[in-house]
Amino acid sequence: MKSRQKDVKDKAPDAHPDAKNTEHLGTGPEAVGEDVAPLPEEHEPDPELTPEEAEQTRKKYLFRRFWISARGYWSLRGDRLAWPLTIGLLALICINVGFQYGINVWNRWIFDAIEQRNARTVYLLSAAFVPLVVASGSLVVTQVYLRMTIQRRWRSWLTTATIARWLSNGRYYQLNLIGGDHQNPEARLTEDLRIATEAPVDFLSGVLNAFLSASTFIVVLWTIGGALTLPVGGSTITIPGFLVVTAMIYAAITSTSMFVIGRNFVQLSEKKNQAEAEFRYVLTRVRENGESIALLGGEEEERSGIDRTFSGVLAQWARLTGQHMRTTLVSQGSSLFAPVVPILLCAPKFLDGSMTLGQVMQAASAFAIVQGAFGWLVDNYPRLADWNASAHRVASLMMSLDGLERAEQSETQGRIEHGETRGELMLSLNELSVSLDDGTAVVKETEVAIEPGERVLVSGDSGSGKSTLVRAIAGLWPWGSGSVNFHPGKRLFMLPQRPYIPTGTLRRAVAYPGAADDWPPKEIRAVLDKVGLGHLKNRLEEEAPWDQTLSGGERQRLAFARLFLHRPDIVVLDEATAALDEKSQNRMMETLIGELPKVTVISVAHRAELEAYHTRKITLERRKGGARLVSDVDLIPRKRKRNLIQRALWGSGTRVRR
Repeated sequence: MKSRQKDVKDKAPDAHPDAKNTEHLGTGPEAVGEDVAPLPEEHEPDPELTPEEAEQTRKKYLFRRFWISARGYWSLRGDRLAWPLTIGLLALICINVGFQYGINVWNRWIFDAIEQRNARTVYLLSAAFVPLVVASGSLVVTQVYLRMTIQRRWRSWLTTATIARWLSNGRYYQLNLIGGDHQNPEARLTEDLRIATEAPVDFLSGVLNAFLSASTFIVVLWTIGGALTLPVGGSTITIPGFLVVTAMIYAAITSTSMFVIGRNFVQLSEKKNQAEAEFRYVLTRVRENGESIALLGGEEEERSGIDRTFSGVLAQWARLTGQHMRTTLVSQGSSLFAPVVPILLCAPKFLDGSMTLGQVMQAASAFAIVQGAFGWLVDNYPRLADWNASAHRVASLMMSLDGLERAEQSETQGRIEHGETRGELMLSLNELSVSLDDGTAVVKETEVAIEPGERVLVSGDSGSGKSTLVRAIAGLWPWGSGSVNFHPGKRLFMLPQRPYIPTGTLRRAVAYPGAADDWPPKEIRAVLDKVGLGHLKNRLEEEAPWDQTLSGGERQRLAFARLFLHRPDIVVLDEATAALDEKSQNRMMETLIGELPKVTVISVAHRAELEAYHTRKITLERRKGGARLVSDVDLIPRKRKRNLIQRALWGSGTRVRR
């Protein structure tokens, strides 16, 4: 979890403190596409269905769910160039088919001229071929440009919109807390979403080209092939349009073979993609936790886990290889037979003089084009299966985001409200209960009022809900009831136990979440000195893997340096000094109090010596039905009483120890 800075004046009941973190995604129509579109209907599987039927129903919904979002690219809230690019691509496909027909006719004329030994016509046609090819090639190149531009812009639009939803209201964090098929969202937002937006454009252009080509050249085959009369016994049988009939029978055989052989392609592609994602995740985990693994000497155990996961990848690849081998056999056999079949069929007519050589070659060319059109699915079925698997994985992530968004809008499911305090109170928790997404209580009915400048220590046994309460205060944990209220116009800054270190220079890491240029280098060096990182102040502009280079204690010191730069009004420390030794911890807390004497502090910690740096201590105790606040003690005596907390505790029968 990274450090969080926000302006608490934005904490209206239906606003979220993370909203400002996604503003950079909201500069175009791409970013608002998902935000303004109504949520699709919730998918509720029929309990009477068998597991197999339920899975099929779910896959159909996933397909529909993907298109509900993806088609927004062509809507009013989509990309303004979507329709011009699409219409241009479709027009070029139609024109290119016309050029294909022109080359097919040229093919007939040139072979007729060769058969007639007409040198003048051969030379003229040869000269005409060059501009014909140049024009056709230019059309194809332009078609590729338009196709890939649509793919790029569509991917940009859908990726930006999905990431905006993922980052909004802390959903990227909340996905880790709920169940569902949304593991490895980074793989779904990168590779899967790329395939899911590239393949449909290829399929659309491929299908349209195949349809127009088949329609055009079926007419050619019917016209030049005519009818074929075959003697059978003592009579004859006439087959009208025999080349067309043969082409359709041939295509039906190859397509049926492909469907039968490749019926498991989609399922195997899904399993292969999932196995690949899990393998990437395992390797990422090793990289992110390299120091701990190295210190514990866990290389062999990690190697075992990596080998086991990679074995799963190889097993899925082996199954997919078998499918590719069978489909390749059909595809390759079809491509070898297609040029020969029309020549053999036209040979009798050529030999009896009813068909010229040019007509035979034109028929052969047209037959190959028709077969290519009919066999388009044969050649692209593996890609279609891969696209289907990727679209399902992207849709699964969208479904999980839908669930979180519905929970935010729901009036029945409990949500913690965020509002403003009255008077001088810096923070108040009013009847705050924190629960899991399934309703299980973690912290029950907490009432706390914190005044400006107080330093409150939250204590309790492990598992009593301290960190969960802190996450609720910070706005990360949405489930529960009651409200968290902040003084309007004040800023909150959170220091987690494991501070987030972004990539780039050390200067950027210290300034985060602000920009590196927001503070002059002199000021940044000064705060590094204050937190005991003076040995790094001459490396501010150095780019390095600082998250791996810095020790746990140094990362926590760096988090305090950020705190002194941003100088917020409220600080939440969640075990923020756990990696420091006692002497360093004491120095850090003394520096905090000296640098920010008026700041309001809320700390979660186990070390008893931290009490010396706080003015107040509240204790949570784990109980059946959720942890409860059992004591509220002034560590530094003061005159003013907290009537609100006293009434809440004594009124509930809880004993307040002073």
